[in-house]
Amino acid sequence: MVHGKSNIVDSIKWVLGEQSMKSLRGTKSEDVIFAGTENRKSLGFAEASIVIDNQDGKLPIEYAEVTVTRRVYRNGENIFLINKVPCRLKDVLELFMDTGIGKDGYSIIGQGKIDEILSNKSEDRRKLFEEAAGIVKYRVRKVETEKKLEQTKLNLLRINDIISEIEANIDILKNQSEKAKKYLNLKSELKTLEIGLFLHNIETLKIRLDDIRNWTRNTKKSK
Repeated sequence: MVHGKSNIVDSIKWVLGEQSMKSLRGTKSEDVIFAGTENRKSLGFAEASIVIDNQDGKLPIEYAEVTVTRRVYRNGENIFLINKVPCRLKDVLELFMDTGIGKDGYSIIGQGKIDEILSNKSEDRRKLFEEAAGIVKYRVRKVETEKKLEQTKLNLLRINDIISEIEANIDILKNQSEKAKKYLNLKSELKTLEIGLFLHNIETLKIRLDDIRNWTRNTKKSK
């Protein structure tokens, strides 16, 4: 009878997101999948659901009845669903946070858990009391916010490093820009000079051609 109760407790904890196979008396995720018998073939996945009456609105979701489903495949892939809608493990954990129903909630105490709680460290007992007091979500949000702040600080440091690198290159880029402008100006002046020289040469050639023609005429007249 005790063994059967333990299976029910383990099933509830598994559906609610338990990740430690050791706490479920297993070694790997596929241990919960039916391995088959002589008369029945093995299955490719395991699935379990828990249906909760939420008419009192204790769960932060707009449904009078909430069904949480977990499915695991032999390749280790886990799928969670809330009312048949795929979701993340984080969504399941947040749904039951501070309700006492979660995988670590005080309403699910397995065999020998009471002795473990009484003999455990004060830190572990504090977590249980925080769950009962309904303040776990605030502590979790605080931790998440601190992580985001730390990541933001790291991002700011990286941005400052990039700004410093850019500022260090500004003078170099400025010199290169000035040289490029000077080159373009000189190139434009050279083109103007080349055109002027070309026109000058044409004019000079015209004058020489006219001189040659005049000399030719004069020579013919003198004869």
